[in-house]
Amino acid sequence: MEEAKRYTKDGKVADYIPELGNANPDDLSIAINYPDGRCISAGDIDKNITLQSISKVITLALVLMERGFRYVFERVGMEPTGDPFNSIAKLETMAPAKPLNPMINAGALVVTHMLKGDSVEDRFNRLLGFIRELAGGPSVGFSEKVARSEFESAHLNRALCYFLKQHNIITEDVEILLDLYTKQCAVEMNCLDLARIGMIFAMDGVDPLNGKRIMPEDVARICKTFMVTCGMYNASGEFAIKIGIPAKSGVSGGIMGAVPGKFGIGIFGPALDEKGNSVAGLKLLELLSKNYRLSMF
Repeated sequence: MEEAKRYTKDGKVADYIPELGNANPDDLSIAINYPDGRCISAGDIDKNITLQSISKVITLALVLMERGFRYVFERVGMEPTGDPFNSIAKLETMAPAKPLNPMINAGALVVTHMLKGDSVEDRFNRLLGFIRELAGGPSVGFSEKVARSEFESAHLNRALCYFLKQHNIITEDVEILLDLYTKQCAVEMNCLDLARIGMIFAMDGVDPLNGKRIMPEDVARICKTFMVTCGMYNASGEFAIKIGIPAKSGVSGGIMGAVPGKFGIGIFGPALDEKGNSVAGLKLLELLSKNYRLSMF
């Protein structure tokens, strides 16, 4: 932790979302949650963070459970991309114009579009209930301020939605979908909660403390595969080589890791590199992976 914290000065907070720009770039915390209930942590672990793109993995899991494999992947692809997470370029050259994978913004918007329910509130509460079940408690909430800040500044995501609507991949009102999506990204929790969710994915969807299966094994496997191939934006290949564990980052500086069969990791370090990943968080994972031989490759 002390070694990795030196790298916070090399990044900057995500100030293009005004509310996220208020974060302290020197913050860094980590929690590691084991299947037997033990938790090792360092830093300001009780500080709440919004999930941002980490929510994409969890929403994908719920939608796969609700809609099934075929329905989901008829509408969104499974291939990594070297483009930035908010790029529209590939949509213009693909035929049909479906997003390459669920971890880029275009794909995540399509997945969120698939959430079942009669209203934004109904759909969001279903997702929030699922997240709380994964985190093992009702303490998980959401930040109205961050959601509003993202909704008001989501011009590029609006463009993605309208492009997808033109091609009938999205069929609902764009403003309704963005309301739901920005709420999803603004779900907030601390590192302990994040590490526990990572641990459920690491244990193939089972909560080892009570033996309850929260998601099917195949859903957990699909999500972890996307975390390895697409979870760190367009730095995923380098991440797989240097660190080699399933992980998903968010522009709030969060990283959720799932070391298969071993434990879950929750990290918060809001100083980001140019690709949107936590600079010190990546260094922390690199040190852990090398010291404890965590790479799955």
